Amino acid sequence: MAKKKPNFLVRMFLDENDINEKSIVGFGSFLMMVTCLAVDIWTGFHGQEMPINEFIFDGFMIITLGSFGIASVDKYITSKSGKSEEEEY
Repeated sequence: MAKKKPNFLVRMFLDENDINEKSIVGFGSFLMMVTCLAVDIWTGFHGQEMPINEFIFDGFMIITLGSFGIASVDKYITSKSGKSEEEEY
């Protein structure tokens, strides 16, 4: 009988996983920013004003940039260390 693969949330909290948590947090934060801006545009077209708290939006922006930046640096460092290990052999 085939072993059942754990679902996404269970795999995310395992020590050995194939999920990049930084990218998930960054993508969620990006979705919140886009949703906030879309609602702001929609309410603007209908003549209503939606006040956006600057601190909350800036917080989502910093989380998004930080998460994707850290993930990119992590990928770069991992690829560099992988190449140097191959050269040693």
